Amino acid sequence: MSNNEIPSLQKDGRSIISNQRNIASIITDLKLLFKANVLIANVLPVFSGFWLALYFTNASLSTNLDVLLLTIFGSTMVIAGALALNNWYDVDIDTVMDRTKSRPTVTGNISLKVVLMMGISLSGLGFILLLFTTVEAALYAFVGWFTYCFPYTMWSKRKYTFNTIIGSVSGAVTPLIGWAAIAPGFQKVPIILFLILFIFQMPHTFAIAVKKYKEYKAAGVAMLPVVRGLAVTKRQMALYIACLFPLPFFLAPLGVTFMVIATLLNIGWLVVSISGFFTKNDLKWAHVNFLYSVNYITIIFLMMIIVTLPIFDR
Repeated sequence: MSNNEIPSLQKDGRSIISNQRNIASIITDLKLLFKANVLIANVLPVFSGFWLALYFTNASLSTNLDVLLLTIFGSTMVIAGALALNNWYDVDIDTVMDRTKSRPTVTGNISLKVVLMMGISLSGLGFILLLFTTVEAALYAFVGWFTYCFPYTMWSKRKYTFNTIIGSVSGAVTPLIGWAAIAPGFQKVPIILFLILFIFQMPHTFAIAVKKYKEYKAAGVAMLPVVRGLAVTKRQMALYIACLFPLPFFLAPLGVTFMVIATLLNIGWLVVSISGFFTKNDLKWAHVNFLYSVNYITIIFLMMIIVTLPIFDR
């Protein structure tokens, strides 16, 4: 190898490393833009709703794989589009909050115009895919998308503490989307799934708001702890968690195992919540509540699938 070739190899090596860093940076920006954890978390309730619709209608998964793919991809695109539009609109408060300062809308890594177009395009494509399942599934997705983008993001989030209620509606329609792709959604089981997700999101969001109290206050976001204080927030958290107790019993067809595990999880969460009235470390308490809530909802919706696994024998 000649000496002239060595600088060329070094240059090529630096170029490869630079390209790898650029790709990694783009992936990181996209994960932040679409709130990857939130996006992934919403897929499980969609699938659970779809799965239970198959189970209760005696339908076959193998003959509905195309519908499943359309439902999962369509709902994921709609949710991703809504999250992108949320980031586009909230760039001013994201600049203030530490937890959102690294989003590409704040850093400028992705222009606001591009984010807006991505949000609109992904939402539109998602609705089109869902329309290939059923109109009702697409309608539930639209309700969630519209509620999140307009009444929540563009109206109530900065003005009223009930923004959490509005935001919870948008997050609770996901199992309805999955169910309605197979069967009409106005039935007991999908309605209970909606209620579980709706009620769960209230104490879950309150826990986040307590954890990030200073950031929400600095950004002027009207979260309950910021506007009405921790004492009120703790009482409401305990009340909402208590409201979860009767819901598993409306899902008795899923079996005793599901009802017992769900009830034990409800008791555990209520105990954790009530401990907040006696704690001296509110931040640690809020973090424990947050972790419990994430595991709670994951276990609940996974259990719905696990206890109905005999569907493969149908």
